[in-house]
Amino acid sequence: MGRSYRELIAWQKAMKFVTEIYAVTQQFPSEERYGITNQLRRAAVSVPSNIAEGQARFSQKEFHHFLSQARGSLVEIETQLLIARDLKYVQPARAEALLAAADELGRILNGLISSIKNRAA
Repeated sequence: MGRSYRELIAWQKAMKFVTEIYAVTQQFPSEERYGITNQLRRAAVSVPSNIAEGQARFSQKEFHHFLSQARGSLVEIETQLLIARDLKYVQPARAEALLAAADELGRILNGLISSIKNRAA
């Protein structure tokens, strides 16, 4: 594939997003440690991890698969953030900022997926 996964803007933004998710979930109730806190963190870590693993694969098809997995994790995060907002674990303005960051990352992932599809064609 040429470039290192660390050079991918999608990976860089996903890494920043992970730290934002960890920061916001530190404020969640302690009884949620094994609930939504854990789910949000695992899904957040999954996004840059899948981008990196996919980029390290030997085919465009495999890269596409892992980018799709990253996109799936991202929509999990969006759903879980909405739940956390509704449960008042996160302030609405903070939830909206995180959702906007997720939306931007989703657009970047979609662009990368399209690019991979076009190269494979």
